[in-house]
Amino acid sequence: MEKTNAVRLLERLNLPFSLFEYQVDDSDVSAKAVAQKNGLDLDRVFKTLVLRGSSGSIFVCVIPGECTVDLKKAARAAGEKKAELIGVKELLSLTGYIRGGCSPLCMKKEYPTYIDETCQLYDRIYVSAGMRGLQLLISPEILIEVAHAHVADLV
Repeated sequence: MEKTNAVRLLERLNLPFSLFEYQVDDSDVSAKAVAQKNGLDLDRVFKTLVLRGSSGSIFVCVIPGECTVDLKKAARAAGEKKAELIGVKELLSLTGYIRGGCSPLCMKKEYPTYIDETCQLYDRIYVSAGMRGLQLLISPEILIEVAHAHVADLV
């Protein structure tokens, strides 16, 4: 198994996590597809979205895989008037990750990160480990700490 920067970081910090490897279907890399095809609880599979605020600043939202980010709530959490999702073409240059493999950890730059409050309902959640086909199973508390994330109502 290839180690990603997110995995290396968690190992270096000696924090508990598990890895879940799965077969990638390039035709659908959504969190919902990952959960359904691998028998995972969709409520615990979170996706990482990158947004741009009206000021031009970039920030990250981590939300349940079945949900859509509420742009007004996301903007409010980030202290912005408005927010929009960045284009897929910008994702790699801003984060170092591709769609379907974007981890909230170890992006090219540390962006303000917000995680939906529903993460607190679970002892562990799944997030991308930084590549398609690899998920981290991690406690929300550890993810919040390592990502310097703020808990917010985002959906």
